[in-house]
Amino acid sequence: MVEILDKVLATRRVATARIPYMKRIASGLDRYGDQVDDGLNSVLQNWRLDRLSVIDRAILRIAALEMLYFKDIPPKVSIYEGIRIAELYGGTESPAFVNGVLDALMTGIGQIS
Repeated sequence: MVEILDKVLATRRVATARIPYMKRIASGLDRYGDQVDDGLNSVLQNWRLDRLSVIDRAILRIAALEMLYFKDIPPKVSIYEGIRIAELYGGTESPAFVNGVLDALMTGIGQIS
């Protein structure tokens, strides 16, 4: 993931302030991607992660990574941001779907009551 990000950054103009967060996400998914996917698959009901739209899958992976491994980001913030991104870029049912999956993930690990 980090190698892909480096190629993107070499060819696209990105605000300098955003780059550290982007690198943190890329390296986090390189390191913890399998665990993130396992966590998401454990709460998906009647779905598999590989059957979701690319947008929904990306939103869920980033938010789940933040919630599970970035302790400086409150889980509720990750859920809120995931929903907002789903509203902008996902399908009509994406915001509710993202909310449900992320809420189930956090409830399952005891971070949201």
